[in-house]
Amino acid sequence: MRQFPRSTRAVKVPSGAGRLGRLPVWVAGASLVLLSLTGCSTQDAICGGGEYPVLNVGSTGKACVDKQQEPPQGYVRYPKDKVPEHVGDKWDTYWETHTIDRSGKITEVAPHS
Repeated sequence: MRQFPRSTRAVKVPSGAGRLGRLPVWVAGASLVLLSLTGCSTQDAICGGGEYPVLNVGSTGKACVDKQQEPPQGYVRYPKDKVPEHVGDKWDTYWETHTIDRSGKITEVAPHS
């Protein structure tokens, strides 16, 4: 390992220069704290703000509907305790192999080939 002699000479740094170099780290840290405090996730949401997910009756198709509207014909709301919120979450995965039939019963669907 090569060592350099220590200098006794003072080096003058322009004011604020040290803070600018740390700004990106500070911003990234603050962003992570904010996300964790607000309960936000980095996963993709199933629906955008102001929308809720609906399931196509008899299939695994899904859509998003404005919260001010009822589901369109042929679609139903997910059961309250089984609503997918993020792509790949527990309920999103579950509904890839299950559907709701015309009588409102949850049934398993045949896997896609």
